[in-house]
Amino acid sequence: MNSPFPAVLHQHTARLLEQLLRFEHPADATVQQYFRKHSALGSRDRARVGDAVFGCLRHLRRLRHAAGEGAGAEALVAAWAAGAWQTQDATALTPAEQADLPDWLWARWPWPAETAMAVAEAFKQPAPLDLRVNILKAKREAVQAALAAAGIETVAGRWAPQALRVIGKPALQRHALMVDGSIEVQDEGSQLLGHLLGARRGEQIVDFCAGAGGKSLQIGALMRNSGRVHAFDVSAGRLSELAQRAKRAGLANVQPMAIRDELDARLSRLAGKVDRVLVDAPCSGLGTLRRNPDLKWRQGPEQLADKAALQASILMAAARLVKPGGVLVYATCSPMAEENEAVVEAFVAEHPAFAVEPALPALAKQGIDLPQSDSPYLRLDPFHHDTDGFFAARLVRCA
Repeated sequence: MNSPFPAVLHQHTARLLEQLLRFEHPADATVQQYFRKHSALGSRDRARVGDAVFGCLRHLRRLRHAAGEGAGAEALVAAWAAGAWQTQDATALTPAEQADLPDWLWARWPWPAETAMAVAEAFKQPAPLDLRVNILKAKREAVQAALAAAGIETVAGRWAPQALRVIGKPALQRHALMVDGSIEVQDEGSQLLGHLLGARRGEQIVDFCAGAGGKSLQIGALMRNSGRVHAFDVSAGRLSELAQRAKRAGLANVQPMAIRDELDARLSRLAGKVDRVLVDAPCSGLGTLRRNPDLKWRQGPEQLADKAALQASILMAAARLVKPGGVLVYATCSPMAEENEAVVEAFVAEHPAFAVEPALPALAKQGIDLPQSDSPYLRLDPFHHDTDGFFAARLVRCA
């Protein structure tokens, strides 16, 4: 901690951390619920408590080594406040402890030895705030100037042509550009997935696991409000605000629909008719550890196996919608091979009509030049790309 941590904030942090360490619910939801119950905490105090508990989750193994393996929340917060996790002798720690990862995850960490620890360190840093400029309403330079006039500093994204990275933590939710749909919050890596799909004007697109619909909105804008984007998800709750968000963004080509599961009979009407399908598959989320550090403690290898079975089922169902010559993009916010390469390679082996098309040349055609790689897949991480961790495969169905 750079400044003294008042005793009352220490107490709140310890109480909240004690709840989080049960790993019964997602950390962000638990934090929000705690702050609702303790509404007397001001915004600055909430920010300090939130930063502290998420810092403890990011560096949990180092803190436990410093405070003692059986240390409770009070001792862990004290170790965090004292900066003990920063001053440890690395030679006294195992590689997994240095990386602040569970042993099973470090054993499967999918980066070569020369960069593995640097990537792990990058995943421990708080995530920046990225915006996507809605090209139907504004240009990136104009948005950047308008934000600067309001005292909000941004820099252009390194890769995605509509990305802006916000400096600091300004309040943006009520800014006029957010309210009128000119900007949306979206990680730059996520924006690259939308570009990898390569949607064109007038096409029929399916966002198979649309969630809250951020990529659906991006794709609809890239299509210049033409064609149709079918936004499917099994959660009506996640889709509930998409229609209103689309209207705010000036989009009339996004159609949300909740489905029962990937085998919903209503999908059959689109079989073999869709130009491009995006499958942002449900996954472990381990590529989002900068935002959700609890995920590395709440899961084990058994969850990866369960996710892989579901991912394979969803990918097969989505493939049925792709017309000859169409494109299917399979993506996850996970770096784990079990959820990525293994799923894609098994699918291609069983479906010879589909072939993997190299991802980077497809992005280069849109002026997006990522560091060269021998892999046909798109792999992003916070160390090499300063984005969340993503995997994507671009598959083309033979005509």
